[in-house]
Amino acid sequence: MGKRPSWLRAREAAAFLDVKLATLYAYKSRGLVESVPSPKGRGRLYARESLERLKARHDARSGHGAVAASALRFGEPSLETSISEIRADGPYYRGHSAVALCAQGESFEAIFDLLLTGQLRAHPDWSHARDAVLLSEIEPPLSDSLRALCATRASGRSSPSRLRATPISAFLAALVGTTALADPERHGASDEQEHARARRLTCALAQLLGGDTTRRSGASVAERVLVSLGQKPGSAEIETLDRTLGLCADHELNASTFAARVTASTGADLYACLGTALHTLSGGRHGEASVRVEAVLREIAEPARAAEVLRERSARGERIPGFGHPLYAQGDPRASAMLQLAERAHKSRRTKASRDYARMLALIEAMQRAGHPRPNLDTGLVAVTSALGLGEGAGAAVFAIGRIPGWVAHILEQRRLPSVLRPRARYVPAAPPLNT
Repeated sequence: MGKRPSWLRAREAAAFLDVKLATLYAYKSRGLVESVPSPKGRGRLYARESLERLKARHDARSGHGAVAASALRFGEPSLETSISEIRADGPYYRGHSAVALCAQGESFEAIFDLLLTGQLRAHPDWSHARDAVLLSEIEPPLSDSLRALCATRASGRSSPSRLRATPISAFLAALVGTTALADPERHGASDEQEHARARRLTCALAQLLGGDTTRRSGASVAERVLVSLGQKPGSAEIETLDRTLGLCADHELNASTFAARVTASTGADLYACLGTALHTLSGGRHGEASVRVEAVLREIAEPARAAEVLRERSARGERIPGFGHPLYAQGDPRASAMLQLAERAHKSRRTKASRDYARMLALIEAMQRAGHPRPNLDTGLVAVTSALGLGEGAGAAVFAIGRIPGWVAHILEQRRLPSVLRPRARYVPAAPPLNT
């Protein structure tokens, strides 16, 4: 049996959804399905993945979802939360627009505390967290294990291909898991204790991103990230990354957040929940999506080849990662904000990062001219990190650190609920094997 096509013609897409062509076109105009111009110049092609997603939503509303929700209290397909909400103009953290918080210059630390406590303070006190140095507080042999993990990461940075082979989130998950063994008080902690633990762990992970245990820590999480990735940042670079981290802080029940909540519902400790989130993040369809964007930029090589690479990929039926978002029909507001940050950073630096950034701009322009969806968060992350000269893999690293406050907030919220998250399944008999 051949591979299913990733793209369907209009009539095929309408038949798949069991709707009229006019209904399909209405779905497209509302941003409910992803489509691109046909490389043959006639009509449009529709992404099978977005069609399957829409069909699943329709199926759920037609009966199964409601039945499953009422069948078991500990298995609802949707959850109530007071942490974040997704609107057309981007995510809202505890009622505050994430994009507006970025524009106002609210620090990542302030946004972190907002998500955990519901209070937005201009100058939160993180002195205790910043003073914490992970390795100095852990006795052998666990500290030796942590140093070995960091040494492996640091050695990989001299080999880009090797570095790409190991997702940054998997490295961070290993650090978190090892650190958990050195914390005998991790069970049964209060929310306040978990807040302090989360702040300290975030600072430590930001400091060790690059695997170098000898680098001096920065004053803020953003500065720690930049220093750990080999930069000597000025105030402009720190501000750019600080705002970028804030835009990554939460996005409702995405895959990693939901996975963390499932783990939290079992009563697992904070480290286990964060480890679950980080491992989920390592997938190419989630936190590592920015790495796939970087792969496209490597393929482009020179800005002038952007349109050619786009045509070649479209002809092969391959999607361009980093563009389009099912929740933002008019474009991802977080990406728009990041692209503005990247442009300012690029103009202020004027460094060797120009080539990487130029390729990014060429790709965005080629996608726009071809009628493709607008950039999403993953492209925004690559634009910022390339403008800052942070190198490959930095987008995924920034995303992982930036998403920690959202994970922690959801973990603590889930803990207060009495039930285990346990969705129901709909049994579908396996298809009989084909005669060959």
